[in-house]
Amino acid sequence: MTDRPNVGARHGSLLTALGAAIVSGKYSPGQVLTLDGVGADYDLSRSVAREAIRVLESMGMVESRRRVGLTIQPAEKWNVFDPQLIRWRLEFGDRASLLTSLSELRRGFEPAAAALAARRADAHQCRIMAAAVSDMVVHGRSGDLDAYLLADKVFHRALLEASGNEMFRALNAVVAEVLTGRTHHGMMPATPNPAAIALHDDVARAIRTGDAAAAEHAMRAIIDESAAAVAEELTASQPD
Repeated sequence: MTDRPNVGARHGSLLTALGAAIVSGKYSPGQVLTLDGVGADYDLSRSVAREAIRVLESMGMVESRRRVGLTIQPAEKWNVFDPQLIRWRLEFGDRASLLTSLSELRRGFEPAAAALAARRADAHQCRIMAAAVSDMVVHGRSGDLDAYLLADKVFHRALLEASGNEMFRALNAVVAEVLTGRTHHGMMPATPNPAAIALHDDVARAIRTGDAAAAEHAMRAIIDESAAAVAEELTASQPD
């Protein structure tokens, strides 16, 4: 009998290995691989290699053509909003450049989403945001960064959903990966900045009271604070 969990694990392992090789530049754009070659390099079956390649194709990272092989695609072809690709790029790619790009993206839509939420949020969504802020206060004081991260993600997900805009809501996974990456890659202080938590409270209150301008302003301040903190951590980590 085939051990399906092990097959899934091998598929996931190969997918991550190939994704890391592409985003790190080990496999350069234009380089051609073969399905058999991938299987042989990683000591895996052709079927496992094929499944991993299909996922990479869906991300725009490789192009498969008969009698040519698997051609590594340039970054311009990648589906940069794919959460898994964001995760790989944060871990194996140019982290500083990606975080700058993601901060600029967030400035472009989260303040607008906050303003819309001030007009459209229902009582339940307001309660979720208020509770998330309370949890951030508690876990920020205790220094439990994993619990803090969860509360932070709940807050931003509720805000994007409260905007009532399906396009903004679809970007929740992108925001979640940014927040997760910052925590998992050591770019969060041991004790989260109380000013940042206070800004989340400002957003929640502005949405609850229907103040669109205040919600937009406070959300922009959250993103600016985060971007500045990440830039400081990246600078501090650079060798002298």
